[in-house]
Amino acid sequence: MPEHRAAVAAVIFLATVIRSALGFGEALVAVPLLALLLPVEVAAPVAVLVSITVALAGVVLDWTELRLHDAGRLVLATLPGIPLGLWLLKAVAEPVVKALLGSLIILFSLYALAGSGRHRLRNDRTAWLFGFLAGILGGAYGMNGPPLAVFGALRGWTPGHFRATLQGYFLPASIVGMGGYWMAGLWTPAVNRFYLFSLPAVAAGILLGRVIAKRLNPKNFTVAVYVALMGIGAILLLQAARF
Repeated sequence: MPEHRAAVAAVIFLATVIRSALGFGEALVAVPLLALLLPVEVAAPVAVLVSITVALAGVVLDWTELRLHDAGRLVLATLPGIPLGLWLLKAVAEPVVKALLGSLIILFSLYALAGSGRHRLRNDRTAWLFGFLAGILGGAYGMNGPPLAVFGALRGWTPGHFRATLQGYFLPASIVGMGGYWMAGLWTPAVNRFYLFSLPAVAAGILLGRVIAKRLNPKNFTVAVYVALMGIGAILLLQAARF
């Protein structure tokens, strides 16, 4: 595995750029690509350690944009959804769920883009629903991001608020996830070695992602979010088709 270090760093750099620029979306890039280079029991914890690092950097660098009550509300709404996600993982065929989810994400994103920003949520009353959906998808497939991204876009959050609040959400969520890997005995020296080797790539990815984010005005940022969501939907459809 040492011969894969450069490729691992390149994957992590790409995933970090996406996460730093948009606030979400790296999971479906990092884990599948890392799993081509490393055993999945190493790849997944490395990705979560990177997620913690990027989230911590985002919270520190964008502290003035972070609204703790928004992040906290979403985290609390996520918790009851996790057990349902675990049940879904065992009870329903994965290709069926991924095909349905991918199709819904793509159709919703196309509908939102066609509306040219006219579709907005006027208040936070439905935040619990999006957080709960994030918990279900996180419990089933480690994919919390799409419902949170949809909520932020529909609420019309500014790019800075959007990224900072999602990082404020992912920081505790990722720490809890890493605790689960530790309890399962999957936080190993190999995980630490790949993570430490990739830290320069993480730092570079954070910087480049922030540069990209600053060049996007609010309208273009929203478009980028929906385009990223369509990319996630397409990946889910491809994964479903492979089974």
